[in-house]
Amino acid sequence: MSNFDWLDLDAKLLRLLVTVVDTGSITGAAQRLGVTQSAVSHLLDKLRGITGDALFTKSGRGIVATARAQVLAERARELLGDLERFAQAEQFDPANWQTTFTVAANDFQRDALLPLLMQRLRQLAPGVSLRVIASDVPTPEMLRQQQCQLIISPRPPEGADILQKRLFADRYRVFYDPAVRVAPRTRKDYLAAEHVTVLYTPQRALDLDQHLLNKGIARHFRVTVPGFAGLASFVRGTELLTTVPGLLRDHLMRGLADAEVPVPCPVMPMYMIWHLRHQQDAAHRWLRGQIEDVARPLGERT
Repeated sequence: MSNFDWLDLDAKLLRLLVTVVDTGSITGAAQRLGVTQSAVSHLLDKLRGITGDALFTKSGRGIVATARAQVLAERARELLGDLERFAQAEQFDPANWQTTFTVAANDFQRDALLPLLMQRLRQLAPGVSLRVIASDVPTPEMLRQQQCQLIISPRPPEGADILQKRLFADRYRVFYDPAVRVAPRTRKDYLAAEHVTVLYTPQRALDLDQHLLNKGIARHFRVTVPGFAGLASFVRGTELLTTVPGLLRDHLMRGLADAEVPVPCPVMPMYMIWHLRHQQDAAHRWLRGQIEDVARPLGERT
């Protein structure tokens, strides 16, 4: 039985628990919170006294959360959200907003959109920090369990409590190294080449790859990588091709040439996705508006 009163709990302790669970490290939590390691250890001891659980155990050079800590951290995320909405009350001023906002995005969405969002936040909401996690193939549970507050993805997960809005659509382009080869001009050239593509899981290829395969357009994939960031290294200096969204030319595919794909391709839509609980939240609505603003010029360029 705990000797501590549950009234000793406050938002700082809840945030500490969530941060240590997320970072898996006393040092990492201290750095993220801007406090000393001894302060984190002291507050963890206080939490252990309140909960009656060890909360974390050593694992190699780091620590791992106990099952109890994982459950408590999920509840803490909900309580912190409730407290934040309580504090905002009727009025919301982004200049005074202090939070870490978690966005799930893969490397394409991350590099094309989120740096532009961060530039805007630094001007309008300097107290907001962005935490970006990989979305891979996004699921409703990522939002329901509050692993993130927003997802940016071409694949909105389904659910009656999951909301979405289309931000823009990008056109696919075929990228190649102009120092090694010329662009494939015909379907025959394209299919005769070897390709590099992204494969998130053995069962989940890019939507484009599945679309072309369903149309009977079979390519020879010499290399598959788990994200867009790995493509350019395999294309550069070789005759390999990769077919990806054209906006990648500005960052991950910089230095490679691109051309129109010589087979019919659909466009690739991009959505922001959030949970119903945030629909009327003033801060969340404001941030969604900022994302729409920075995404609009990207859609105009495609």
